[in-house]
Amino acid sequence: MTVIIRPPPREDGDGSVQVRMDGSGRIGNAQVFAVYGKGGIGKSTTSSNLSVAFSKLGKRVLQIGCDPKHDSTFTLTKQLIPTVIDILEQVNFHAEELRPEDFVVEGYNGVLCVEAGGPPAGTGCGGYVVGQTVKLLKEHHLLDETDVVVFDVLGDVVCGGFAAPLQHAGRALIVAANDFDSIFAMNRIVQAIQAKAKNYDVRLGGVIANRSADVDQIEKFNARAGLKTLAHFPDLDVIRRSRLKKSTLFEMEPSPELEAVQNEYLRLAAKLWAGTEPQDAHALKDREIFDLLGFD
Repeated sequence: MTVIIRPPPREDGDGSVQVRMDGSGRIGNAQVFAVYGKGGIGKSTTSSNLSVAFSKLGKRVLQIGCDPKHDSTFTLTKQLIPTVIDILEQVNFHAEELRPEDFVVEGYNGVLCVEAGGPPAGTGCGGYVVGQTVKLLKEHHLLDETDVVVFDVLGDVVCGGFAAPLQHAGRALIVAANDFDSIFAMNRIVQAIQAKAKNYDVRLGGVIANRSADVDQIEKFNARAGLKTLAHFPDLDVIRRSRLKKSTLFEMEPSPELEAVQNEYLRLAAKLWAGTEPQDAHALKDREIFDLLGFD
C-alpha cells in the first residue's frame, strides 16, 4: 500500500512575499467592504458614492483609499489629502506622535476619509501600507464607533500586498464594465478572493456593473463563474462631470437620470447593510474566458 504524506497546511504568507497580518489589527464590529476592479473602471467613483449612500442611511462610514495616486476620497474632501505613509515619513515613522486629524479628514455628509497611499515605485509592499493604516486607526480608536468601512483598492489584484484589504473585509465587491478587459481582471480578482477565503472571513459579495449601457457580457461570465450582479450604473455624462467638479453624485444639480443613479446607490447600500449571501464563485481558465466572451 502506498502511503501519501501530505505537507502541513501553510499559513497565509508562507512560501511567498505576502505580508502576514497581525491578528491585533483586525477591524472590529464594522461591516467591511473591499472594492476591486480593473484600473480606470471607476472604483473610486463607485466607492465614494457608495460611502455617501451608507451615510445617507444614517451609518458612520470610513473610506480608506489604497492607491499611491491617493485620489479615492477626492470627491468627498474636495482635495488630495496626505497619505498615511507621507505623514508617517514626516515623523520618521514614530506613529505615537500622530493625532487623528493628521491623517483623517471628514468629507461630505460626515464620511471619514483616509488615504493609505503606497510604497515608492519599485520598492516596498502595499500590504505594509494597509497594515500600518489599520493599526493607526485602531490605536486611535477610530474604528470603535464606525458602522461601515470601505476599502478602495488599486486596480487588478496581482500580488499579496494589494490583496491585503481582503484580510480585513467581510465582503469583496468587484466593479466591472461590459468588456473583455475588465471581465478578465474580474476573473483574477475572483482567484485572489478564493485564495484569501481559505484563511480569512472574506467572501465574494457580487459584481457592480459600471460605465455600461448593457450587461450581457458580464452576465454571461457571471452565469459560468457563479456570480451575481448587485447593481448597474450606466455610462452617464453626469458621472464624468461629478469628478471634474470634485463632487459626489449626491451633490450634483438634480435631474431625472441623476436621481435614478442616486437611488441605485441607496438601494445597493441598503442591500449590503442588510447582508448579502456569499457567492460561491470559481475562476475560469484564461482560455475559457476567450472562448466565452464576444458577440455572436
